[in-house]
Amino acid sequence: MPSHTVADLLRGLAAGDFSSEEITQQYLDAIADRDGQINSFITVTREQALEQARAADNARQRGNAGALCGLPIAHKDIFCTEGVRTSCASKMLDNFIAPYSATVVNNMASAGAVMLGKTNLDEFAMGSSNETSYYGTVRNPWNTDRVPGGSSGGSAAAIAAGLAPAATGTDTGGSIRQPAALCGLTGLKPTYGRVSRYGMIAFASSLDQAGPMARSAEDCALLLQSMAGFDERDSTSMDVHVDDYAGALDQDLRGLKIGLPKEYFSAGLDPAIGDAVHAALEEYRKMGAETVEISLPHTELAVPCYYVIAPAEASTNLSRFDGVRYGYRCENPTDLDDLYTRSREEGFGEEVKRRILVGTYALSAGFYDAYYRKAQQIRRLIKQDFTDAFKQVDIIAGPTTPNPAFGIGEKVSDPVTMYLEDIYTIAVNLAGLPALSMPVGFAGELPAGMQLIGRDFDEGRLLAAAHQYQQRSDWHLRTAPDCA
Repeated sequence: MPSHTVADLLRGLAAGDFSSEEITQQYLDAIADRDGQINSFITVTREQALEQARAADNARQRGNAGALCGLPIAHKDIFCTEGVRTSCASKMLDNFIAPYSATVVNNMASAGAVMLGKTNLDEFAMGSSNETSYYGTVRNPWNTDRVPGGSSGGSAAAIAAGLAPAATGTDTGGSIRQPAALCGLTGLKPTYGRVSRYGMIAFASSLDQAGPMARSAEDCALLLQSMAGFDERDSTSMDVHVDDYAGALDQDLRGLKIGLPKEYFSAGLDPAIGDAVHAALEEYRKMGAETVEISLPHTELAVPCYYVIAPAEASTNLSRFDGVRYGYRCENPTDLDDLYTRSREEGFGEEVKRRILVGTYALSAGFYDAYYRKAQQIRRLIKQDFTDAFKQVDIIAGPTTPNPAFGIGEKVSDPVTMYLEDIYTIAVNLAGLPALSMPVGFAGELPAGMQLIGRDFDEGRLLAAAHQYQQRSDWHLRTAPDCA
């Protein structure tokens, strides 16, 4: 079962080869048997999943099957799920039971998906390695001494370990694409506003975007079809037509112009990842695509720009966690000031506190113009770089990460080095563009990923380009050791 893609499972369910209850039980058994090594789940909703699976089987028998009817999936534990703990991997929300479900959760449930549980992540989605979780580090199934990437590392590890065929993730600066690359998966960060943020607990509101993670581009197309759409409850949701992603996967790539930013192939890129990306690009040329060297001149400013804007928005969003209305509350506070101070001191982890402090400083009187306003001006220049590039090319390609998965504990004490692991992904969020990561080979025994970036709301072209490559390769079907 672990090697089955979403598409395979949906075809098997439709043909009656197996029932949703049968495959859901298999995945639940796999979680119980193997997740002790990986730590990819925070909460497993066993009874609820089996109940949903039986309901999906009944719906299919009645001829009332939704697009994802009976498909087991996992949700990143940053999406509110009614009646189920939603923790954001933080002590602050360890006791929080969501009173409603996120639009993404509701949309996928309406399509018939079965929720296996909630996956681990960096606390409040702040991290690039899944080492900041209150519930412990997630391990990469390809090598359990290595990180799976973050912040959606639990979702990525669960799929790579064969504990779920697909999962939701969120991407603020690369948090779907980076773990997808490090775990040998396909992950899509849609255009900002394509997927509703309602019920997705905010880290940085102008950057956060939900998206699918699975083995193949075809899988991501099937999942995005149910996730995407306008939501009047989300003020950032865009009322833009949702394309038939799965139906457009067979687009002819002849004449497609692929831009290669020279800044993405410079010093700092692991040679083995560079070789894997160049080999994939050669396959695109064989399919009739053309590669063109381009420049994104403000690339080196993306990381410092992001690490002003994202913490500033985080400091505002996380101000709601004060020990009064919900979440962690310190014991025996002496007064209101003590309640606020100790609840936040004890409830937040070190990385979250670091970002709150940085963000508060950047927004403070006397520093707002020097830091936050300047970062927003740079953000506009970064967006313009992409706008200019897309006058020459149809999509942009390059490595997803500069290095393969690094060792657990290797970069915890050096946050700046950790932040640089997102150097190729962050600019996409600042520009609000869609981007996809897919596996294209290995660096030693660890997966290597290639990123495809598209114009606003052009997810269909990215998915088609990835799918055409995956029709000529099998990197996306490779399974981690002991997970076959």
